[in-house]
Amino acid sequence: MNTVMITRVAEAQWEAVADDRVVGQGDVSHRPDGRLFISIDVWQDAVFDQLAAAMLADLPEPLHTLVGEADHDLRSSWERLGFTVGRREWEYVLPTDSREAALGALQLPAGVTILPAGEADETLLRALDRAIREEVEATVGWRTMPAEVLPRPAGSTLVDPSKYAVAVRNGEYVGLVRVVPVRRRARIGLIATRADQRRHGIGRVLLAHALGALHRDGIDSAWAEVDESNAAAIALVEGVGARRSSSYLELVRH
Repeated sequence: MNTVMITRVAEAQWEAVADDRVVGQGDVSHRPDGRLFISIDVWQDAVFDQLAAAMLADLPEPLHTLVGEADHDLRSSWERLGFTVGRREWEYVLPTDSREAALGALQLPAGVTILPAGEADETLLRALDRAIREEVEATVGWRTMPAEVLPRPAGSTLVDPSKYAVAVRNGEYVGLVRVVPVRRRARIGLIATRADQRRHGIGRVLLAHALGALHRDGIDSAWAEVDESNAAAIALVEGVGARRSSSYLELVRH
C-alpha cells in the first residue's frame, strides 16, 4: 500500500485514502447527554492507528467508543490508544409470548392504567420524560444508561411520541416505555417510572404491555440493553425470561 492520506471531509467525518481508494472511514457523534463517541471502520488494520491518530488530534477529550466485548482485536486497538473500560452493558433477548416470558396474568397496581403507544398526550408525555431524565441525572447519572444514538432536535429528548406507551396513576403520568419495531424483532429503548412511583410493579406491567403488543403484531422477540450496574433493570428483564445474548464495553479516553 502506498502512503495513506487522512482527510477530514466533514465536521464529523474523516477518510483514509490510498491508491485513490477509500480504505477507512471515521466519524464522531454527539450524544444528547454530552458524550462524544468516536468510531472507525477500516478495510486494512494498518490504517486504524493512522486514522485514529488524526481524529484524536482534532477532537477534545473525553472521548468514548462502544465495542463488542467479544471483539478482542478491536478492543486492543482502542486500548493501545489510551482508551480504558468505562462501563459494561448487557444485551438481552426478551420473548414476547407470555407463555415464555413468565408473565402470567398480571394485576395492574391500584389506580394504574396503561395508555397504548400513540395515545398519550404529547405535552404530558414530554413533561414526564423530562422529569424522569432529571431524576436519573440527579442520582446515578444519565451516563450510566445505555448509549443512545437517536438523532433529535436540540433540546428535545422525544423523537417520536407515537413509540411510547404510558402508565397513568390517578390521572398523573408516572411511567413510560419506548418500543421501536425492527422487522421481526423490536428494541425496548427505554422503560422508566418516576422515582416516587417505583417498587409498585409499574415497570413490570409496562414491560408486559409492550411485549404483549409486539406479540399481537407478530413480533417474536425484543432486545434491550442494560448497564451491568443497574440491578433493578436486570431483575426486571430477567424476571420475564430474558436471556443475555451479548455484551458491550464503553471505552473512554480522558
